[in-house]
Amino acid sequence: MSIMRVKSVEQSINDAEAPEFRLRRVLRAVDLLGIGIGAIIGTGIFVLTGVAAATDAGPGISISFVISGIACGLAALCYAEFASVVPVAGSAYTFSYASLGEFFAWLIGWDLMLEFIIGASTVSVGWSQYFVEALSAMGLALPEALTAAPGAGGVANVPAAIIALLLTIVLVIGIRLSAAVTNVVVAIKLAVVLFFIIFGAFFVKTANWSPFIPPHQPPEPGTVAAPLEQPLISAIFGQTGSFGLSGLVAGAALVFFAYIGFDIVASGAEETRRPQRDMPIGILGSLAVCSVLYVLVSLVMTGIVKYDQLNTAAPMATAFQAIGAPWAVGLVSLGAIAGLTTVILILMLGQARVGFAMSRDGLLPVWFAKVHRKYRTPYRITVITGIVVAIIASLTPINVLAEMTNIGTLCAFVLVSIGVLVLRRTRPDLPRAFRVPWVPVIPVLAAAACLYLMLNLEGWTWIRFGAWMLLGLVLYFVYSRHNSRLARGETIEEAADDL
Repeated sequence: MSIMRVKSVEQSINDAEAPEFRLRRVLRAVDLLGIGIGAIIGTGIFVLTGVAAATDAGPGISISFVISGIACGLAALCYAEFASVVPVAGSAYTFSYASLGEFFAWLIGWDLMLEFIIGASTVSVGWSQYFVEALSAMGLALPEALTAAPGAGGVANVPAAIIALLLTIVLVIGIRLSAAVTNVVVAIKLAVVLFFIIFGAFFVKTANWSPFIPPHQPPEPGTVAAPLEQPLISAIFGQTGSFGLSGLVAGAALVFFAYIGFDIVASGAEETRRPQRDMPIGILGSLAVCSVLYVLVSLVMTGIVKYDQLNTAAPMATAFQAIGAPWAVGLVSLGAIAGLTTVILILMLGQARVGFAMSRDGLLPVWFAKVHRKYRTPYRITVITGIVVAIIASLTPINVLAEMTNIGTLCAFVLVSIGVLVLRRTRPDLPRAFRVPWVPVIPVLAAAACLYLMLNLEGWTWIRFGAWMLLGLVLYFVYSRHNSRLARGETIEEAADDL
């Protein structure tokens, strides 16, 4: 009954081939790239770039993107190695089960469920806002009561719920359709982003980049935030204020949200034709493409408009209005809607695959792991995910909860980075189609960088995260510890009888 029992790589792969739980292997490298880019480019590039520039980093926000990109890149190398060794659904949960043991696997799976559900709900609300604005531009208006949550002056955010449910149908019908929809929408939003970079470059004024890193500004007397409203590292060491070098790091912690998504590629390992070759391409390729685009967008944006004017909900639109191109605002809205659509789809995909893997292992009721006879998708957990996201998005005005997505993802990155070191030591015999270079330096740097970014999140975020994880601990010791297949010595065939 040890909570540190490890599920072998061989057993994980064998479970994936069981007829009752087998998913359809149809994804190619280009599909994985589309999923990665589709998940990454969204709220971060369309919203957070301007906010972080105006409040933390100034034009140096491009450096903040580089800092976050390096942290993610180090973690991505670890993900790529794991995905090539354990090509099974579940992402960081499955990787942790094979290296750190069941207890840590449960914690990271519980953590990822929060990340994906809250993330998808948050982005659904953002999608609704852009959708309502687009309808308004066409002279159409929805009743205000149907476009906002009860706490935000409405009855229910109906568009947010509808988009979540429609994408649930797409996910149930099949991963191939999901990938096809993602690829089309990704092409649209990439075109919009490239248009902004190329068109906007002609209106850049280098004077707006001066100073590139604004000098540190201490807080004004009487305006110091309460300890729990400050980044944890500031509350501990008394480092407050904005801009300067500390502002670059604070900006990196904020725009880290813009990189969330590449790890979801690993969730599709079990549905990939050649995972050993294609998973590293999808993970590292999508992160590289988005990192370059983020840096270019931030440079163009802060070159067009002075950084202190970018604290708006739509900084790209603000930049276009500044250069007298209001016609382009609609184009940005189209790109934002496309971008947010794929983010919702892929976050829900990631949640369904993690829940599927945990149910197949018995840590959640195996009933959730039922695969559709025709579509070969885990339709039960997918439908439940869609309904939960729709309810949260329609009834909850989500704001600070979105920050929990960052801390959950960073925590997953830390554990995966450590897991690479553990598996290298415990199973050096495993074939590795992709190997992290410079071990142990890269994994240690990845874990340290992600942990440091976690410390730059505010205290309330840590408290909420701790409360969620405490709830997970109770559930594990009450149910999951005793019902896991490893605890009961149950084969995959015996588990199938419970469906």
